[in-house]
Amino acid sequence: MENSASGSFLRNRRLESFLETKSGPNVRETQKIPSKQVITRQRPNKTDAFVDDDGWIPTLISCVRIVTCFLAMMVTTFIWATIMLMLLPWPSQRIRQGNIYGHVTGRLLMWILGNPLKIEGTEFSNERAIYICNHASPIDIFLIMWLTPTGTVGIAKKEIIWYPLFGQLYVLANHLWIDRSDPRAAIKSMKKAVQAVKKHGLSLIIFPEGTRSKNGRLLPFKKGFVHLAIESGLPIVPIILTGTHLAWRKGSLHVRPAPISVKYLPPIKTDSWTADNINDYIKMVHDIYVENLPEAQKPISTDDTKNSSRS
Repeated sequence: MENSASGSFLRNRRLESFLETKSGPNVRETQKIPSKQVITRQRPNKTDAFVDDDGWIPTLISCVRIVTCFLAMMVTTFIWATIMLMLLPWPSQRIRQGNIYGHVTGRLLMWILGNPLKIEGTEFSNERAIYICNHASPIDIFLIMWLTPTGTVGIAKKEIIWYPLFGQLYVLANHLWIDRSDPRAAIKSMKKAVQAVKKHGLSLIIFPEGTRSKNGRLLPFKKGFVHLAIESGLPIVPIILTGTHLAWRKGSLHVRPAPISVKYLPPIKTDSWTADNINDYIKMVHDIYVENLPEAQKPISTDDTKNSSRS
C-alpha cells in the first residue's frame, strides 16, 4: 500500500486504527546464523527531484510552517496533557492516549509541512513488534508519532524530557528513557522496558543508531534493540525513512519541499535469537537498511558496522 501525496495520506488511515492494540500474526522467520544468510528485498524507488531554493520567499514560507507547527503542537499538547493528568492512576490508559495524541499531532504536523509523502508496506504497520527506524531529521519524530500503532511505547535518551512540550508529554504518556552515560542505569531501564512490554502487551519504537545522523547517512547501530528483542521475543519491524534529511536538515530552521518515503519491511522473527550472536544480528539488520536506502543515505563505508558493537 502507498500514498503519494500529502493531501491523500490524510484520508487513508482511519480513526478506528488509533484504537487498535492487537497485531496480525504474520511473522517472517530468520535463519539461525543470520550473519551468513542472504536477504533480498526490493529497494524503494528514488525520491523525486526538487528545487532546493534558499530565496527569501521559500524561507518565509518555511518559517510560517514551523511557527504553525509549534502552535498546533501547543494546542494538542494542552488537550492531551489535561487528559493524561486525569488518567495518572492508569498508566496503560496514558500509553494509549499518548499514542492517539501522536497519531493526531504527527499527522497534523506533516500536513502543515506539506512534503509529498509515499508510504509502503503498511500491511506490516500493525504488528506487535519492536519498530526500529533510521533517524536523520526532526521530521522522523512526527512520522513515528503518527505511524506507529496504538499500544507502542518509545525508548529514548533521558535528555528528551527537557524538550519543550514534547518531552513533558512523553513522560506523562508513560514512555521510557535511558541514561546512556550510566551503563548500569541503562541496563536497568532496558529491563524495565521488557517488563512493561510483557505486562501490558506493548510494542516498542526505538532509533537503533542512538542519535540523529548529521548528513542523512546511516550510522552504526547500538546493541539495545537486539537485547530488547532477545528478552521480549518480539519480532523486529524495520522502518526505512528516505528524504527527511533533505526536508529538514539537522541544525536548520528551513523546511524544504523534498519528497519523503516511508517503507515498512516484513517482520524479522527473533524468538530463536541468543545472546551469543548479538553482533551478527546487528550486522544483519544494519545490512538490510544499507540495502534499502538510496545511495546518498548509505554509510560512506559499510565497515562502519563494526563500530555497532559499541553500546
